Amino acid sequence: MNDCIIGIGSNINAEYNIPEMLRLLDAEVEVIQVSKMIQTKPIGIIEQADYTNGAVRIRTEMKLEALSLYLKKLEDQMGRDRSQSKFGPRNIDLDILIWNNKVVDQDYFTRDFLRNSAVELGFENIE
Repeated sequence: MNDCIIGIGSNINAEYNIPEMLRLLDAEVEVIQVSKMIQTKPIGIIEQADYTNGAVRIRTEMKLEALSLYLKKLEDQMGRDRSQSKFGPRNIDLDILIWNNKVVDQDYFTRDFLRNSAVELGFENIE
């Protein structure tokens, strides 16, 4: 069984999209814990709504590559517009931060809210 922490972000109808994503995710993996959600200012393109960010800790039989593909499909299922800029508005944005107690997304090191959410979910960075 693989242990994983996934970063969550949304600035389009977050009050609906985040719970709906968690409901769909829970049908495919074991959701262990969800961090509190916080509001953050946009990065890159500042002329857009603030983001709601947090993280979810899961356990899954999927390998890293399969989970990454599944998360992309889940984003697509929820209507993510991939033609938007990397820093553009998102109805849902899911990124694997921690995989089996190892940081796999470099944004973890530059964004306090990601580190804080991971710590809240029990991750202790020893790197």
